[in-house]
Amino acid sequence: MKLRLAENFRAVFYAPFYATQALGCFAREGVDVEFVASAKPGDAIAGIIDGTIDLTWGGPMRVMQARERDANSPLVCFAEVVARDPFYLVGSPDLGDVRLADLARLRVGTVAEVPTPWMCLQHDLRLAGVDPERLDRVADRTMAQNLAALRTGSIDVAQLFEPLVATAVEAGFGRILYAASVRGPCVYTSFIASRARIARDRPAFAAMTRAIAAMQRWLAAQDGEALATATAAYFPDIAPPLLARALRRYHAAGIWAATPAMARDGFVRLAESFLSGGLLARMPRFEDCVEASLSG
Repeated sequence: MKLRLAENFRAVFYAPFYATQALGCFAREGVDVEFVASAKPGDAIAGIIDGTIDLTWGGPMRVMQARERDANSPLVCFAEVVARDPFYLVGSPDLGDVRLADLARLRVGTVAEVPTPWMCLQHDLRLAGVDPERLDRVADRTMAQNLAALRTGSIDVAQLFEPLVATAVEAGFGRILYAASVRGPCVYTSFIASRARIARDRPAFAAMTRAIAAMQRWLAAQDGEALATATAAYFPDIAPPLLARALRRYHAAGIWAATPAMARDGFVRLAESFLSGGLLARMPRFEDCVEASLSG
């Protein structure tokens, strides 16, 4: 069975998806997976709706939003892979000890490319007693631009993912102030498909889920170095030692799910962030958004 799987975008924290392909887990389950590039994050959703794409990976945010707009939305998510927030706050080494509450006095560059990192951070700030609207925030620059601004000192703190975190730390102009993974379960990335497409070839989608489970068992017995070796071909522009260090940090932070079964508490935590940030108007139902039966 052949399935067209659209990448959300190429990112280091998605390494387990590439490992599933590289290790032959999909093939051993009898699925021929064709990776299809997306022009930008979220583009594949239209392809799922019109049938040109069979599934993609991404944040459940898109399923939640679609369900809020249309109670009959066909989109569902399944097979959790990234189970904790992979973003970090990186600041100048001379800042000293910095808590979330201290961000109110600092100039902070947040992620502009996609909404979820800021939605999660602004909820963390609210829980820490900080009004995110009062932050001196640079909200319209890319992570690469914020990395450069951190280097020159024009911002105090940057919200980044790997390998930009490792780049800043190893070059000596950045220090990790906060790992968003410490908030606990927060469903960040899973597969997304339509209910109709799953129903039409349910064995193939169940096989995809089993392939993810096989990769997760492998990853539990390995370290970031092994994951870097398995996926290096997907990241030709990242020096192998830097990729290994980035993946070791993610592995140690426990950002990847141990099983494909989506965590209800992680789903709720993500939805709460969207609610407090105004991206959603009401709490989505887990049962409406998640095709849990594929995980056994």
